[in-house]
Amino acid sequence: MHTRRSSPVSPDPSPTGHGRQRNSRSSPWRIRTAGAFLAAAAMIVSACTSGGSTGSANPGRPAAEAALAALPQATPDALAPYYGQRLTWRSCGAPGFQCATMRAPLDYAKPEAGSIRLAVARKKATEPRERLGSLLVNPGGPGGSAVGYLQQYAGMGYPAGVRARYDMVAVDPRGVAHSEPVKCLGGRAMDTYTQTDFTPDDAKETDELVVAYKRFAEGCGADAPGVLRHLSTTEAARDMDILRAALGDEKLTYVGASYGTFLGATYAGLFPNRVGRLVLDGAMDPSLPARRMNLDQTAGFEAAFRAFARDCVRQRDCPLGTKAAEVGKNLNAFFKKLDAKPIPTGDTDGRALGESLATTGVIAAMYDEGAWAQLRDALSEAMKENDGAGLLALSDSYYERDGDGRYTNLMFANAAVNCLDLPAAFATPDDVRKALPAFEKASPVFGEGLAWATLNCAYWPVAPTGEPRRIEAKGAAPIVVVGTTRDPATPYRWAKALSRQLSSARLLTYEGDGHTAYGRGSACIDRTINAYLLRGTPPTRDKRC
Repeated sequence: MHTRRSSPVSPDPSPTGHGRQRNSRSSPWRIRTAGAFLAAAAMIVSACTSGGSTGSANPGRPAAEAALAALPQATPDALAPYYGQRLTWRSCGAPGFQCATMRAPLDYAKPEAGSIRLAVARKKATEPRERLGSLLVNPGGPGGSAVGYLQQYAGMGYPAGVRARYDMVAVDPRGVAHSEPVKCLGGRAMDTYTQTDFTPDDAKETDELVVAYKRFAEGCGADAPGVLRHLSTTEAARDMDILRAALGDEKLTYVGASYGTFLGATYAGLFPNRVGRLVLDGAMDPSLPARRMNLDQTAGFEAAFRAFARDCVRQRDCPLGTKAAEVGKNLNAFFKKLDAKPIPTGDTDGRALGESLATTGVIAAMYDEGAWAQLRDALSEAMKENDGAGLLALSDSYYERDGDGRYTNLMFANAAVNCLDLPAAFATPDDVRKALPAFEKASPVFGEGLAWATLNCAYWPVAPTGEPRRIEAKGAAPIVVVGTTRDPATPYRWAKALSRQLSSARLLTYEGDGHTAYGRGSACIDRTINAYLLRGTPPTRDKRC
């Protein structure tokens, strides 16, 4: 089981999903069902925020003291060809959408040594005479396709007033989807990987988990060893500035969700003078060491699960008991049964539902309270009818696996970025075992699996290049940081922390459930963000909705 450091997806695909009715609280950025492309979702193949810190063994280690330094305002001569490029647009996808290919240096330290091709898409403003410029969107991940998100949701689902005055634009970050994507495992091998026991009970199962992580990492390294070293968030943020210039905009206007907030904040830290209107929804705290981040996120999923439990026992069809205090215990007991004996799913590829796939299915539903009814149904079928199809569908949505057994590159890119951005939280299985009590305290339901998930980056074939850093972006225009009080994937405390770091931040709080807030049904949140995007009016400090 893995978690993504990112955001949800839209009501039609991943953390992705399968066939549920869209509900009035369905978000543009959440777990979608049925078809799916993670347009975001908070978590990672290498664990929550898989990365690490220089002090991964100490959960109380303070946040980073060092701040991200801004780059010189003048464009270096070696980058001039990239900043001066013109994009050639062509029709693509649904009517009204255009695509282009942008070049960026593979290695910013050696711009002349070679380039990487990045996929860009746009949908032009519907009221060109009132056009304000370009609005770049990113749904999260890392690994979510921004181009797919634009074409499947943002280009037609954003408020009409925003689409009227902005060209809606997306770029798949390097290594993601259409931008020279990393691939680690084929479909069958990925099926085997996702069924690995991520809560090993003995030395044999621990060795099997380590082997699975090593095979995953080796596959990624064999696919693109040169590119793998240059998939960091810092490099992706620099790519965004080249795109800004290619679009002809003096400032960057941007809406990023979940991991997209880390990408947007990094841009602001590197180019504070080029910040236009930035919305960072479901914010991450870039200053935290990995273990602290992972523990925070584990606690976030536990809080979301408790909210689900309270709701479940109020329903007539709750399969986990009649008292909220029983729900977690009963679910853990069910997971143990699956660990001993998986149940059938009717899957044409012969996959049974074991503990790992079931846990991933439950986690997928925590991103979006609109999926709770679907989760109750899936649990009822599994627990009462010995049919794991519903939970398998939720798990497949999270991993972005289609009905033909093909996976998008979401999980591959997710690990590639996370393992490069920060050092691994744990180096050995023994490190994980020592940390288990803290993780299980943070979440009796998910703690063990999320702790073991953090081990993935320990075997990564490329050394990390990043470290935890504060982001201050001194001199930037007002930046709106959005936090949801019961967000499972990006805990609310992260939004508060980022808003304190950014020198010009305005914190906008949504008191509610689910991952991210914009476009999820709160008229107050939507009005506030729309006013900022359209009129440049930031919210009052610490506004709550």
